[in-house]
Amino acid sequence: QAVAPQHALPALEGLFSRGVLVQDATASLYRLVSGLLVAVVVGVPVGLLVGLNRRLEHTTHSPFQFLRMISPLSWTPIAVAVFGIGHEPVVFLIAAAAVWPVIMNTVAGVRAMDPGHVLVARAMGATRWEVLRTVVLPSVRPALLTGLRVALGTAWIVLVPAEMLGVRSGIGYQILNARDQLAYDEVMAVIVVIGVLGFLLDDLSRRLLHPRRRPA
Repeated sequence: QAVAPQHALPALEGLFSRGVLVQDATASLYRLVSGLLVAVVVGVPVGLLVGLNRRLEHTTHSPFQFLRMISPLSWTPIAVAVFGIGHEPVVFLIAAAAVWPVIMNTVAGVRAMDPGHVLVARAMGATRWEVLRTVVLPSVRPALLTGLRVALGTAWIVLVPAEMLGVRSGIGYQILNARDQLAYDEVMAVIVVIGVLGFLLDDLSRRLLHPRRRPA
């Protein structure tokens, strides 16, 4: 059968030799990074505001939980209607998926912070910006980094089906393209690439976001 695993490697070599996979992987990684950047730019400030304000946290809890439980792919018709066809709707869907781990972990990091540190900083005459920069952000950093890693995994899962909707490049599109040509060996080959790239991205994020401390 063409879908047997042993047919994936020859198909993989063929896709590489035609330069298809490199172009598609580049397009996918561009959309992934763009969506994650949007999620961070939106999610970190929102998480800090909610975490530092009890009343705001209480007000936003139910709406956030409601929105968080909506599948990001449900927004596809709206994303296509607003942004049209191309990179933009895919980036929007990735950001919609990745922003919640960033927000929730940022809020959790603020809540886990020792309030005594803030009181000491204020007693020493620190401004709000100085308290945020020297106390809050360093305290939130471990939880935020964990949220970024979770966001990366979530974004990668959403990326592939998002690229099956109205774009002409990317590894998600390549699966549909191979299926339409009944080239199921290539479908298996692209699935292998998705798994390998996802593994490498997670490993890279672990090394960058959680570096091991050298022994003294």
